[in-house]
Parts: sequence; C-alpha cells; structure tokens
Amino acid sequence: MHAPPRSDSAAAPNQRLRILQVVPSYFPAVRYGGPIRSVHALAKGLAARGHEVHVFTSSMDGPHDLQVEEAIPVDVDGVLVHYFRVPFLRRLCWCPAMLTALKEHAPNFDVMHLHSVFLWPTLAAARIAASVGLPYLVAPRGMLGEVVIRGKSRWAKTAWIRLIEQKTLRAAAGVHVTTELEAHEIQALGLQLPEIFCVPNSVSWPAKHSPLLEGPFAHIPRPYVLFLSRIDWKKGLDRLIEAWKWVPDLVLVIAGNDEDGYRRKLESIAAEHRVADRIRFVGQVTDVHKWALYENALMFALPSYSENFGNVVAEAMAMGCPVVITPEVGLARIVEHSGSGLVAQGEPRRFAQAINALRRDPARRHAMGDQGRLTARRYLSSESVADRFESIYREIMTRGGARRRSVA
Repeated sequence: MHAPPRSDSAAAPNQRLRILQVVPSYFPAVRYGGPIRSVHALAKGLAARGHEVHVFTSSMDGPHDLQVEEAIPVDVDGVLVHYFRVPFLRRLCWCPAMLTALKEHAPNFDVMHLHSVFLWPTLAAARIAASVGLPYLVAPRGMLGEVVIRGKSRWAKTAWIRLIEQKTLRAAAGVHVTTELEAHEIQALGLQLPEIFCVPNSVSWPAKHSPLLEGPFAHIPRPYVLFLSRIDWKKGLDRLIEAWKWVPDLVLVIAGNDEDGYRRKLESIAAEHRVADRIRFVGQVTDVHKWALYENALMFALPSYSENFGNVVAEAMAMGCPVVITPEVGLARIVEHSGSGLVAQGEPRRFAQAINALRRDPARRHAMGDQGRLTARRYLSSESVADRFESIYREIMTRGGARRRSVA
C-alpha cells in the first residue's frame, strides 16, 4: 500500500479521502451473512465517488481459508482488500499480520470504520487508531443487542464489554448504527457512548439476473413464501414453521446456510406440527440465483427475535417483493412507514394471520412491492449511503482528526 501521509488539517469539501474499513470477514466468505455484503456495498460506493478505500480483513471462511492473495491488496470493485491469515484463536479472529500492517499504515489514513465487536480486529485497530489520533467509527452490527448478548455466552460478552468495548467506544469519534432500534438497544446498556450516527446499510442488486426457471430452483412449487438468511435460532424459524399450521396450501421455501446444525431441530418442529410436506429447505443460495427467488416469491418472511437491520429484507424490497417481518427487525419502521410490507407480532398464529391477509390481496401485494422497490432505490442504494458517510467522515475529521485520543 502506498498511501501518502495523512493530513492533520480538516478535510476540504472535495478532498479525496483515504478510508480504512476493518471487518473480520469479507468477500467471498459470504457464509458470515449480511455485514459482508453491506460493508462491501459501502466501500464500493465510496470508491465510486473517487475516494481511496482499503479493507483490512481475515481470510477465514468457516473452518477453512479463502484462496486469496495475502501479501498484496486485491482489487475488488475498486476497493483494495488486504487479507490476513488467522493462525489460531479463530473464534476471536486473531490476525497478528494485520496488527503489523495497522501499525505501519494507520497513520496514512484520514478515517477508520470498524465493523464488529467481541472480535480481535476491532480491539487492535481501535487501540492503534487512538494512539496515532486517527478518528474512527464503531459499527457493532447488531451484536450489542440484549437478545444477542443473552442468547449465547452471556457472561463472557458482558465481561468483554466492560473490559474492552467500553474503552473502544469511549475513544471513538462515533458509533454507527443502522436503525433506531439498534441505537436504543445500545443505549440501554448504560455505557459511555460518543455521538451515535444512524445510517442504514446499503444494498446492491443487479440490473439483470438469471431467471428462476434456468437455475437450480426451477423445481420449487409456486406460489411460495421465501425465507432467505442464515439458519440460526435468532431468525425465528421455529415460530415461522409453527405458523405454517395456519397457512394452508402454501409452500415455505427456507434458503440459507446452516452453520450450527440448527436445521435438524427445525425439521423436527416441522414434523411435530405436521407441515413438513410444505417446507422446502434448499440450502445455501449463491448471489447469481437469489434474486430470482426474491422476484418470484409471493412474499418474503423474516420473524427474527433480534435483527439490527435485515439486509435480506432490503434485498427483497429492491426486487419488488412485499415483506412480512417482526417488530424486532431493524427495518420494521422503514417497512411500515413506506408501505413496503407488514410488521406483525412473532407469535405463530398472529404471524400466520398477516401472511394470509397479504396472500388474499394481490393488489396490496403489488402496491407494496412497488413501494419497496422505490424505497430501496431512494434510501438504501450504495450511492445514497456512501454520500451520507462521506459527510460523516468529513465531520469527524474536522472535529478531532488532528487530536490524539487516549483510551486510558
């Protein structure tokens, strides 16, 4: 990397910025879900605006490593991606080579954006940024919500927050949340917080895509309702499958990778409620074929227990697919205000009632699909989100770019 030295003066309105995004995993490791896609959409949007954008990330891809260059940055859609190997402590994403690179190159950037908590790259990058006076934002990506903290490793996460994340947040120039729901969840923790910036994730979608009948899902019976996300407990699939007792003669397509073997429990739930014959688990879906699944679905359903944003909801909206989601999904307010779908309580029977109501009203589904498409283009595109972050980066540079920050 050959970035020129960072200026200590405030950024001029048209100055080309040197921006570093730090994220534990990145393309093509799409198994890790929405943050990979949204961070790349943001980075790509910023690069398209003429900024120099680098990503520091690991080469982890589940139990294996990506087959990528690790000695030199890789150009991905105009973004320079630096991959670092994780020799061990993979749960923490420990990258000693990333630490070396951060120490060498952090002073050459104008601003840093960190996309995680509870993981080593954020800890290392925050401490180094603070030591050289580099302003940074922290995006917890939904991991500081009460449901997530309580759901798994509660005491370890609580200790980590008090011992580590509190220092990271105290020294930050701001916290990036994607919805007001996420902001409320973080504020409820009672931590010392810098300014909160609420900016939605950006979503990218293709101008053209493979038709459903020409892909691996041509066999799916129609009409169908689509769920597309990780097969994970917090997505509310247990109550979605139970809801199918009250959704007659309609197929539920469940698409997504199963990292923790949760599908077996869901199949048992489907058998218990006698709906297994109308549930189709289709496995992981590639970017090439998912758009046709959205486009041909009667509607999209996501009854999550906790979801700081909901990238898949934004993708469905972009493809003109009406959505049915729970209030715990971060995009619920936008969906409700824009008329892009229905927000229903997650209790199975009540969620089923919402699906049935929309099923019986084709005109309403069509109108919601049109509103979703319009809303995605106006507020959730990579261009509009990159524009907002450019302003935020310049603001925090002006406020504290030249000031060395202490994490003591």
